[in-house]
Amino acid sequence: MLLSVLQANAVVLDIGANLRTVDDAARRAAQAGADVLLTPELFPVGYAPLRLRSELDPAALPAIRARLADTARRHRIALVYSLPAPVRTEPPSAGAAGWHISATLVDAHGMEILNYAKVHLFGNEEREAFVAAAEPPAVVDFHGIPTSLLICYDIEFPEAARAAAARGAELLLVPTALSAGFEAVPQVLVRARALESQLTVAYANHCGNEDAYAFGGGSVVAGPDGTLLAEAGDAPALLFAEVGTDAVRAARNAVPYLRERRPGLYREWEAALLREPGHPGGSGA
Repeated sequence: MLLSVLQANAVVLDIGANLRTVDDAARRAAQAGADVLLTPELFPVGYAPLRLRSELDPAALPAIRARLADTARRHRIALVYSLPAPVRTEPPSAGAAGWHISATLVDAHGMEILNYAKVHLFGNEEREAFVAAAEPPAVVDFHGIPTSLLICYDIEFPEAARAAAARGAELLLVPTALSAGFEAVPQVLVRARALESQLTVAYANHCGNEDAYAFGGGSVVAGPDGTLLAEAGDAPALLFAEVGTDAVRAARNAVPYLRERRPGLYREWEAALLREPGHPGGSGA
């Protein structure tokens, strides 16, 4: 399967301009034969958490999703996009309020086939503007590849990528909004997550300035052995990488990290640690 990754500069709350950027990238990616286009975190609305919370009308979100689905249908390419999404409770609660940061995979017919809400919020502005989710990443069969989603800061936690891999994921698609100065994240952590969980990780970042934020680009696709299959600099780019199941399964057969982990033992370690006096959150803290 040919994967494409958009790295671009969004304009905060200029939804029309941002959707045109996505549409143009989808057109170019489809012409190149790509099966899916991965776009950055919150790209259709731009990344500015507090402005989004105060200025974005929630009633606009369904129309944005409809336009993105139409982009996928017209260009016959699957699309991963990230938007604010209302917090939902089960059963529905009259007191429920707020937004998650979400990511959605739509197929080439514009049908939603996978959704995920960000579990790890980064920084005071995200925590003020959004609500952290708690659901684990789900996995779907996409072009014969078990596929899952994380968002930005999530990938910096080995537990999040491992949760997807343990559920069978072999491809992890990650919209992100990583500020300049954190280049070690795509160059070290993303590659480490791919290697230790033996899956392919695609990581799509913004570039340029959006309000007070400066983004460094550096989008990557890392293979299950940690090697880079594609990488961008700090300018707008459209990356391509061939991904599939063979390399993932070969890596997992060569060194069976997933089969040989001992989650029950790790839980015992964690519980014992929390009981130690003086440990943060422990009995002596």
